[in-house]
Amino acid sequence: MNTREKILPLEPLAGALAEERRRGRRIVLANGCFDLLHAGHVRFLEGARREGDVLVVAINSDASERQLKGAGRPVLAAGARAELVAALAAVDYVVVFEEADVSRLLERLRPDVHGKGTDYTPDSVPESALSRRLGIRVAIVGDPKRHSSKDLIERIRAMNHV
Repeated sequence: MNTREKILPLEPLAGALAEERRRGRRIVLANGCFDLLHAGHVRFLEGARREGDVLVVAINSDASERQLKGAGRPVLAAGARAELVAALAAVDYVVVFEEADVSRLLERLRPDVHGKGTDYTPDSVPESALSRRLGIRVAIVGDPKRHSSKDLIERIRAMNHV
């Protein structure tokens, strides 16, 4: 499957995942903004992939990232962020979502595992109660949070003001 074929709207994605389940494959959902892809993102997604057989990555839309991160974000538009993430070997599918959290996606897609980064604990994940109710296991994956797009953006801006 080429990179662009991995990027699907919600309903076609739900159909593809139903087929994956029929094959007995375990689905993992990971999410984030992924604005300026860095090593921490790669390690997070590779860790999430190890929790199952199929990795779906939900990427915040431009509007939802702006709501979460503030003015000046995103640096890259959602389509570009989706394409970069889809190009990673660990990633099977990508979907862009409009909300500030992935509750609606968890309800619609019903993954086996919800992968979150090490800046969370199982109880601090915003969707932890919903995950428990739906029988979705929350897995904290990736390396310690020592990388951030925010820090990269600040370093680039500082370099341009020198």
